[in-house]
Amino acid sequence: MARRSVAWVAAIVLFVEAVGVALLNWFLGHVVDRQDMSLAGLDPHAMSVSTWIAGGVFGVYLALCGLAALLPALRGRAPAGIGRVLLISAAVVHGVLGAVVIGLVGWAAFAFMMLVLALIVLTLMAYDKRAQAV
Repeated sequence: MARRSVAWVAAIVLFVEAVGVALLNWFLGHVVDRQDMSLAGLDPHAMSVSTWIAGGVFGVYLALCGLAALLPALRGRAPAGIGRVLLISAAVVHGVLGAVVIGLVGWAAFAFMMLVLALIVLTLMAYDKRAQAV
């Protein structure tokens, strides 16, 4: 039962993070769009559109990772196939971003990234095949 609750929490956190990342990029895109400055000759509109696209892509990626964490909670089996690959890639992304956000954002952001990393790893490790066979 604890395995399913870890997977549920990981899925919920990944879905909330997907929405948060998409909204943050939407806001940042509007900030860049309203400025009349360019960065190294780039068009501000092009920068805002690319920010919106990147936020949408990363939001969809995190939502798919949330779905990959939700399926083991519903099925009661270990994540397999593309879902396992998605969760492993999300763990790597959260580990790398956790290392980056210490200097850029602070320790609270680092703690959040490590919490999400721990939830993803627990979701991957909670469904041990040897424990299921016993």
